[in-house]
Amino acid sequence: MLIDTYGRVATDLRVSLTDRCNLRCTYCMPEEGLQWLAKPDLLTDDEIVRLIGIAVRDLGIEEVRFTGGEPLLRPGLPGIIERVAGLTPRPRMSLTTNGIGLQRTAAALRDAGLDRVNVSLDTLRPEVFQALTRRKRHDDVLHGLEAARAAGLTPVKVNTVLMPGLNDDEAPDLLAWAIAHDYELRFIEQMPLDAQHGWKRDGMITAGDILTSLRTRFTLTPESEDARGSAPAERWIVDGGPHRVGVIASVTRPFCRACDRTRLTADGQVRTCLFATEETDLRTALRSEAPDEEIARLWKVAMWGKKAGSGLDDPSFLQPERPMSAIGG
Repeated sequence: MLIDTYGRVATDLRVSLTDRCNLRCTYCMPEEGLQWLAKPDLLTDDEIVRLIGIAVRDLGIEEVRFTGGEPLLRPGLPGIIERVAGLTPRPRMSLTTNGIGLQRTAAALRDAGLDRVNVSLDTLRPEVFQALTRRKRHDDVLHGLEAARAAGLTPVKVNTVLMPGLNDDEAPDLLAWAIAHDYELRFIEQMPLDAQHGWKRDGMITAGDILTSLRTRFTLTPESEDARGSAPAERWIVDGGPHRVGVIASVTRPFCRACDRTRLTADGQVRTCLFATEETDLRTALRSEAPDEEIARLWKVAMWGKKAGSGLDDPSFLQPERPMSAIGG
């Protein structure tokens, strides 16, 4: 198993399939994009499946989340999912996407074995979407969400980041819309993910701000701690149920003590945390024909050194230099 010195056991693997993205969200990357990884540096489909197999068979991983960049840009994605679905034991599989390609791919991903999706959508207003993402693709995301629901990739979770002066007034409208369409809405505090280091702690919309806004229209009843488990989102029952809304307060109420994640970057590095500054290279071991046992050992050593927390709750937190698009959310 993947255990650290604080007794936490990682059972959830986040796999970044690419650092590329077809949006340019203001809180993620500059308008001109980033210096993408060279193709030889990226893990091949076979290498990804082999590493996931080691994680599932030998290290106790029970859930795999495919991320990016934008994972739907990975040409071999359905094949990767199908092969991972054939592992014993079979892990639960989900995917975090911006939703732009879902209308075209949702049914194929379901048929390959994907269980569900998380879709990022920050606004109901097309003009605000364009301001946030620098692209006119709002309708594509809405159609992608509908296709995911129709394909049975449920529960369809919608991830929303509120930004001051842009969409900070939309929380109640977004929740009403999510309820009407049977999506599970989760608000995420803005984190320092931008390569241009424009994040300001003082200007972010906090979990407290979000809940205050939602309570102007809805009655929220907190879910029990037992129901939350190791999930990052605190959840509230909306107007007595059955619908729920979540808030991931990564900055103001970090959930590091219950973290059960390990991360594999698009170029084959193990990260113990989204904001870790150290990595452990598995790609070199793979390409040096190391046996599975040696790769598993390297992974265990990496996780044993996991720190107590992300550091986001420290006002002096420094953003990592490595672009987050290659690490995955």
